[in-house]
Amino acid sequence: MLVHIPNVLTSEEVAHCRQVLEAAAWVDGRVTAGDQSAKAKHNLQVPQDSPAGRELGELILRALGRNPLFNTATLPLKVFPPLFNRYDVGMSFHAHVDNAIRPVPGAGVRIRTDVSSTLFLTPPEEYDGGELVIEDTYGTQRVKLPAGDMVVYPATSLHRVEPVTRGSRWSSFFWTQSMVKDDGQRRLLFEMDMAIMRLRADLPDSHPGVLGVTAAYNNLLRQWVEI
Repeated sequence: MLVHIPNVLTSEEVAHCRQVLEAAAWVDGRVTAGDQSAKAKHNLQVPQDSPAGRELGELILRALGRNPLFNTATLPLKVFPPLFNRYDVGMSFHAHVDNAIRPVPGAGVRIRTDVSSTLFLTPPEEYDGGELVIEDTYGTQRVKLPAGDMVVYPATSLHRVEPVTRGSRWSSFFWTQSMVKDDGQRRLLFEMDMAIMRLRADLPDSHPGVLGVTAAYNNLLRQWVEI
């Protein structure tokens, strides 16, 4: 399930991220890649333990906490601390699948990477190329979003970043361990929750239709959730 989440960050927050990242140190992006991904990856990245990365990661986590669409789409149990990457001219990331398990630096815990997220920090008119290409259930999806917008998609998806031919593409990326690990089940719950919201916009909460669909949603969630 691929979901576009608009306005995760405000324009002011995007500007602040860009200002901090302008002054940050960038290293070879292969430092966080697995053996297979390292052969396909050609980009730059802010070190995981850098003050800039920690500051901006906390900013993004706060933004996610106030975003109902992110929570509905991913049903998060754990979120990996956001990372930051950069693709200058000629840089790309060939087709790959994300690692299934990632250790959280300094926390002594690991997360299962159910959902991948890319939060765009560069306006699309500032660079050419750099599309995120995802092999989704419904075919190939090419994603290039406004700064502050985010896409979430199954971490099991084959995906790549096309070469940048002009400008520079900056983004944040991270993974979520969902309370519901099966993507098909998450998709059904997401569609039901969207339907509930539409019903509640037209009908009172006490309406039998609203009550029935809400009850079914919660009973499925109770059956499928792992916490």
